[in-house]
Amino acid sequence: MEITVQPEELKVGKLTDAHVEQAVKAIRVDGYVILENVVSHDHLDILRERMDADSQILIEAQKWGGAGRLIGHLQQGPPPFVPYIFRDIVANPHVVQVTRALLGPGVYNNFYNGNTNSPGSTTQPLHRDGAHLWDDQEVAHPTTEVVVNISPQDTTEENGSVEIWPGSHLQVGNGGVDEEQEEARRKICPPIRGNAKKGSALIRDMRLWHRGVPNPSDKPRHMIAMIHRVNWLKSNRRLKYKIGCEAAFENSDLDHNAEFIDFAEKKIDEYNYLFNPRF
Repeated sequence: MEITVQPEELKVGKLTDAHVEQAVKAIRVDGYVILENVVSHDHLDILRERMDADSQILIEAQKWGGAGRLIGHLQQGPPPFVPYIFRDIVANPHVVQVTRALLGPGVYNNFYNGNTNSPGSTTQPLHRDGAHLWDDQEVAHPTTEVVVNISPQDTTEENGSVEIWPGSHLQVGNGGVDEEQEEARRKICPPIRGNAKKGSALIRDMRLWHRGVPNPSDKPRHMIAMIHRVNWLKSNRRLKYKIGCEAAFENSDLDHNAEFIDFAEKKIDEYNYLFNPRF
């Protein structure tokens, strides 16, 4: 489902109750929802310029990432420092309103990184980003964590938009998705592409089947990723950002699970976020 956030909702920084209800239902039933028109294009343009340059560094180092670590797919996040940290990305009130309604008070962010699909990429194996909490369940449990994807460009088949399988998050069982499971699921509900207009946020259940596919364009397709988690599913990692960007995270209903550090004091090179996201 795609929900176009209206000018009044943008002005007040809050979705209508009807839109929140639609978004939560879509995630529960289909495993995903797209909120259109919630991120500034100017902010995305600034990020894209830097991320394009960062992609070339990773490509030259052949630092392939993501499922299968296949050629053309990069584990690449945005720079965790000013001027590349923006509130409408790290603390987007419309996104947080949905994830809080879905996951409850105390929802926190457990990831700030992303994936880039480069020209010449190949097809990833079909996979989940997160497992069901119990292997022996007969019915899938409610959502406990979601991925929030924001891309600094229009994302379509023309630049390798992600393939997603609606409803697959409700199919119990963990481990890889084999060909037999894939074909059986295709008969029930075939995959679609996660196409999203610039300025959109794609929110998807961590268990939703998906895969990266070839990018036929001549430019990298970036996809920033955050993981919002229910408060009782604890993590022992803190997300690290350089001091100076704290204001972007203030007064939010999301626990940012953030640590702001002095790179110079800790002798951290600014490019550590590319090769060692946890520093």
